[in-house]
Amino acid sequence: MILLDTSVLVDALTGPQRLGPSLRTAIGSGNRIRIPSLVLFEWRPGPRTMPELALQEALFPSDEAISFGPAEAMRAADLYGAVGRNKSREVDLAIAVCAIVHGGELWAGNLSDFVDIPGLSIYAPR
Repeated sequence: MILLDTSVLVDALTGPQRLGPSLRTAIGSGNRIRIPSLVLFEWRPGPRTMPELALQEALFPSDEAISFGPAEAMRAADLYGAVGRNKSREVDLAIAVCAIVHGGELWAGNLSDFVDIPGLSIYAPR
């Protein structure tokens, strides 16, 4: 399973859709792709157009988003104390933990935000 970070969702579904072809390839290759509920929290405030929101819902329905529940919260709290630059990374750490807890790979546009997170598998588009 591949979990998308907000940066990938933005780059794939908005503006010039720079990552649109890579996302289509990943979907066409049979990969199961999901978004964490925290990505919805970052994504929805926008600015988003109605077509962008409709595309997100068609590809990654909100009601199928991976929840940030108690297991993820406990793991993220432990991780928060273990990595550097943690004050500005709370949501990134929580999104990474969703991938770790659910056994997925995280597809992120800003890899530098995630490379130091132990146990995180990073997805590299082909």
